[in-house]
Amino acid sequence: MTVVGVSSYFEPASWGAWSIEAVVLPRWYVDLLQQAGARVVILPPDPDPEALDRLDGLVLVGGADVDSRLYGEEPHVTADAPRETRDASELALYRRARDLEMPVLGICRGLQIMAVAHGGRLHQNVPDIEGLSIHRERPGEFVDHGATFIDGTLGARIFGSEPMVVNSSHHQAVADPGSLLVCARADDGSIEACEDPTATFVLGVQWHPEHPDRRSVDRRMLVAFVSAAEQFSGRR
Repeated sequence: MTVVGVSSYFEPASWGAWSIEAVVLPRWYVDLLQQAGARVVILPPDPDPEALDRLDGLVLVGGADVDSRLYGEEPHVTADAPRETRDASELALYRRARDLEMPVLGICRGLQIMAVAHGGRLHQNVPDIEGLSIHRERPGEFVDHGATFIDGTLGARIFGSEPMVVNSSHHQAVADPGSLLVCARADDGSIEACEDPTATFVLGVQWHPEHPDRRSVDRRMLVAFVSAAEQFSGRR
């Protein structure tokens, strides 16, 4: 049984008679991984990533902006309020996963966390960047656009190097991937995916494979990730 840890976060939530801060993870992520054959453990924010030592893979999910102070910049006026606990937890999880040589899949914000961990930085407001198109009309909505993987990369081995259509819902993006390798770009030239070519499977994508409309298109990526996690489990 392949068991994958998925990051989650603290947010105000309401259900029944309760309206309190809760550990939150959209069900789409659980469905996505279960359909690819993995069992899922939800990882609440925690400064100690030791729980990862019992698992076979890590998924870093989408959500609020990464605190720009982590890469030496003051927050843009459009930036979300910092989620300091979440940032610290996900950075610790990612670094621990790398120490363990564990497979990692980053989704949207997850890719951005990876880039920051590798010494990179983000465009804090994509609409401000000349030549880049809109990747989100408004929060909660998705924009479809083209993207292409670069020959010879893990991403191209999964998806091929022909143009494909992806879905975006982000106002920040990777400006500098640090020591990661850019493996895909959107039609406007912005970074759409990064990977670590020294690892078996460390891949981050800017789009949202968890969306139900993407399940069949992106299944090959999830199957490849779960397969890598299964192989990792067998090596321990």
